[in-house]
Amino acid sequence: MVKYPTGSVMPLRAAQRQGEKALLKKASFSDRGMTLEQQINESNQYYLDAGIAVVHKKPTPIQIVKVDYPKRSRAVIREAYFRQASTTDYNGVYQGYYLDFEAKETRNKTSFPLKNFHEHQILHLEQCLDQEGICFALIGFMTLERYFVTPASFLIQAWQNWKAAGKSSMTLAEIEANSFEIKSGFWPALPYLEAVDRIIADRKQEHGNK
Repeated sequence: MVKYPTGSVMPLRAAQRQGEKALLKKASFSDRGMTLEQQINESNQYYLDAGIAVVHKKPTPIQIVKVDYPKRSRAVIREAYFRQASTTDYNGVYQGYYLDFEAKETRNKTSFPLKNFHEHQILHLEQCLDQEGICFALIGFMTLERYFVTPASFLIQAWQNWKAAGKSSMTLAEIEANSFEIKSGFWPALPYLEAVDRIIADRKQEHGNK
């Protein structure tokens, strides 16, 4: 039992549940200041520490041209350029499956502009799909605090429609109908592997559970 200064009493388990709810609420509010990338990186660290998956953000290859040394212990890059176009943001391994995905966020409330994806990224996702990789985009509607795992197959089709017919965005309704929505939480911050599990299950069903 837990006694309060007023003399009222609350069962211990009820007090624990109340404390857990307060902690989760506090965590949820703290996540509001995080970018989508920060939430994904924290989730990846959780998955790694728990031995669930190994997923990392890909380094961006750059060529450094000019470096200043204002202090002996610190170098400042003054000029650099990208060696080559980057592909997608993240890749890794989960339960024997290769994962490859791009993370994008928007402040828009009703649609997501396809111009946020680059042609070489779409091509890369197509190539990974051809090799049976699990590929998707993790899209965050930050104003709405809604997050979707959108399979690459749908994203590629939307991109092709844009190029062929000029439809330059995916509506929120289309994303809802063709994606897996995930809820932000505490640990992990974004449990996107729950959606990956569903993608894997759908693939097994398509291939006769092989």
